[in-house]
Amino acid sequence: MSPAPENNMVKVVVCGAAGGIGQPLSLLLKQSDLITDLALYDVVNAPGVAADLSHINTKSRVTGHGKDDMDAALKDAHTVVIPAGVPRKPGMTRDDLFKINAGIIAGLAEGIAKNCPGAFVLVISNPVNSTVPIVAEVLKKHGVFNPKKVFGISTLDVVRSSRFVSEVNPSVDPKSTRITVVGGHSGITIVPILSKIPGFVEGLTKEQLDALTYRIQYGGDEVVKAKDGAGSATLSMAYAGARFALTLLEATVAGKTGLVESSYVNLDADKESTAAFKAEHGLDYFALDVEFGKEGVKHILPLPQVSTYEQTLLDAAYPELKTNITKGASFVIGA
Repeated sequence: MSPAPENNMVKVVVCGAAGGIGQPLSLLLKQSDLITDLALYDVVNAPGVAADLSHINTKSRVTGHGKDDMDAALKDAHTVVIPAGVPRKPGMTRDDLFKINAGIIAGLAEGIAKNCPGAFVLVISNPVNSTVPIVAEVLKKHGVFNPKKVFGISTLDVVRSSRFVSEVNPSVDPKSTRITVVGGHSGITIVPILSKIPGFVEGLTKEQLDALTYRIQYGGDEVVKAKDGAGSATLSMAYAGARFALTLLEATVAGKTGLVESSYVNLDADKESTAAFKAEHGLDYFALDVEFGKEGVKHILPLPQVSTYEQTLLDAAYPELKTNITKGASFVIGA
């Protein structure tokens, strides 16, 4: 991992740092030499988590910030990662989550607009299909929205796809095989492009393909059920969130090129590449492979050629996404 440039502060803020995702995410970020300052913000327990992490012998300085200290936490941030909000419990849909988390995310976005308007904003809080538009609309309201700098972290869908595919076919290496996942980050909006894995889909029955696709789309439910009321996917989400954040830092801080991750983004981040897709489907946001650059989004890669099976999945995803996006944007615009 490349070290941070000399005499150049790279402050990363975790909002919701004391939670089930926030703690392991902060631990993973503490290991990076690209980060000079790691600020942990939460309404409870952030100073304690910060004190614990501050003993780890890596370069970054760790500070903890409680409920009334959001401005100091966010001040001059390079990157803000947001796992804040309540987790899903058994029987809860992502729409149920929306009612609680929308206000939390809007409040954090107000803080970002005030204290670090040029920061990269990485949204983990569910429902991502709606919370990313919330962040964008709040930043627009303050005249500081840059579509190249706001990301919905859908990386867990990619991580799950790689792992679950390797369980079906052990010859596929889960670590080195990155599967493109497009659409959104909930249920039927998650569309894994499995047809791009050489020789993989051809070896599956329709039933096996259905089961694998369903498991990728609803992997979160698997964890919620297994935890039996004790939370949702936290450790795997923290891993996926850290992977995304550190890849972005490699591009924006260390200047590495050619780095690609799937991300749920505003398509205006690369108008030239997405204009035709946006016009055809009427969507402002969509998860696609994104190449990172110094300014965040360097290039949004086009939707790959898909199989007939995957086209059916996409056709189901489009209207659901449109509803989710409108719901998020309306929360701010109608406020």
